[in-house]
This record gives sequence, C-alpha cells and structure tokens, in this order.
Amino acid sequence: MKTTRKATIHDLPQLAELFDQYRVFYHKNSDIPAAERFLKERIEKVDSEIFVAESEGDLVGFVQLYPLFSSTRMKRYWLLNDLFVNENYRGSGFSKELIEEAKELAKSTNAAGILLETGKSNDIGNQLYPSCGFEIYDEVNFYEWTNR
Repeated sequence: MKTTRKATIHDLPQLAELFDQYRVFYHKNSDIPAAERFLKERIEKVDSEIFVAESEGDLVGFVQLYPLFSSTRMKRYWLLNDLFVNENYRGSGFSKELIEEAKELAKSTNAAGILLETGKSNDIGNQLYPSCGFEIYDEVNFYEWTNR
C-alpha cells in the first residue's frame, strides 16, 4: 500500500512540525512558525518538490528536492536536500518509499538524475542510499563557500 504523496498547502501544520524535528536533529533551534513560513513559500513559489509519508492520517516523513541543471548534460538534476522520518516510524520503509517518489519525479521530468550529500558519519543514510541504487561519486571534490 502506497503511503506517500505530493505535499499540498493543507499539509503545512503537520509538515512544519516534521520539518522542525528535522532541523532540530541537525542542531538548529526549534522554530515551527518559521518552518511553516519557509515551507509555504517553497510550495507557493514551486521552488521545490515535497513528498510526504502518511500513517493512519498523520504525516510521519517527508522528502524535499530542489531543481538544478547540468550544463554539460543539458538536463535538469534534482537535489535531494532533505529526507526525514519521525523516529517513531523509522525502520518501516517510509524512507525508501519517499526515495521512490524522488526517483519517479526524476523520471517524469526527464532529469539526468538525483544528487544528494550526507555526512560520512551518517551510518543509516550511508546504508540507505546505496540500497536504493545511489552510488558514491568520488571523482570530484565538494567545496562550500559560506556567505557570512
């Protein structure tokens, strides 16, 4: 039974709570009103694609993807930026279902693929992503410039 679907504006209250849990997991301060504003803007401006996982009518996880483009391939890529499942629902297959939604998005938009990054210490993610067909791409160095 499919438990995932595209998020809508009506999901914002529950989605903002999940997004807040995600941010707290990454050591950010809790701010549900700001999370709701951020997500509302993404949905209204179609800046990202968000899919949610449900269990008995409650949202239990989400994945958010942002569009990128490859000049050399002359195609879109999707950046899988956020993937989160509430800790009470982990290990139940929701992450894999959300990743499948991401793959279907890539196929339906004729994208070159999906890119993501995860920490070297993220043992769960580093087992999950290869099990879903992702490969480590070690031919480039990843750099970041931060605007302070």
